[in-house]
Amino acid sequence: MPAHHTVDPTPSTVHWSIFDAALKPVLEIDSGDTVTLHTVSGGPDILPKEPGFEILPDHLEIHAKVANGGGGHIMTGPVAVRGAKPGHVLEVRIKEVKLRQNWGWNRIRPLSGALPEDFPDMRLLHIPLDKEKQVANLPWGVDLPLSPFFGVMGVAPPKEWGRITSVIPRSHGGNLDNKELGAGCTLYLPVFNEGALFSAGDGHAAQGDGEVCVTAIETCLSGTFELHLRKDMTLLMPRAETATHYITHGIDPVLDNAAKQALREMIALIQEKSNLSKEDAYTLCSIAADLRVSQIVNVHKGIHVMLAKSALHG
Repeated sequence: MPAHHTVDPTPSTVHWSIFDAALKPVLEIDSGDTVTLHTVSGGPDILPKEPGFEILPDHLEIHAKVANGGGGHIMTGPVAVRGAKPGHVLEVRIKEVKLRQNWGWNRIRPLSGALPEDFPDMRLLHIPLDKEKQVANLPWGVDLPLSPFFGVMGVAPPKEWGRITSVIPRSHGGNLDNKELGAGCTLYLPVFNEGALFSAGDGHAAQGDGEVCVTAIETCLSGTFELHLRKDMTLLMPRAETATHYITHGIDPVLDNAAKQALREMIALIQEKSNLSKEDAYTLCSIAADLRVSQIVNVHKGIHVMLAKSALHG
């Protein structure tokens, strides 16, 4: 019988700004088990002083006791899956994503974002979140529907990489910032270490494709994940699927190269799931697949390709 586990964010269960294969797992589970990861988002400088905003005690404790490894994300984990070895794939079924607090934040930061030359000044905005109505109360009078997801979901990178920043997404996943990866989606990650070592963080209440000013509506989320070890798959890059679409990812400092990588991944996926030739798969991508910009602000830019399952299977 699969078990359910819970990990609260504490100084001993989070890592800040870094991915590293040397991090010890905070929990070990069996393939098929479910784990709920409670997370926090942002350093002390983003906390609101206005009355009425919930400040989580675990957020304050982490600020007081955990060293910031370089300005990235606070992630809960890693969680080890028994039996996972390099070359396997970790299937992450995202069962639920929920708000933990009644506010989020957005920041324009000098020298960052898609238009740093146009926006030289720091601006921090606190945005009320209505947990019952599932909307963000934007300051210009619009209630924006929420679509929460984790900007960061990843396994530990190869040992040879050492300690790396959480800001830059790579083949281990990490800061993918793909808004399609919400509840009901399944994410597939290549495994590079024993146990896989899965972590999540960088909660987003809502984000547009591109995340152009560097931040979405950042907030503290709880995520419930069902983790399955897949020995029958081999991947070079993260993939995903929803009830209706297959999704492949490309990540590169050059957006054109990211698009090529994501497209090649989709052509390979189509061939794996059908008897189409390479040429037919390329044609199908041209007439039915959508190339979307995940984000353009994380040093390595992201493209994801979405193909409706109906276009492949009828």
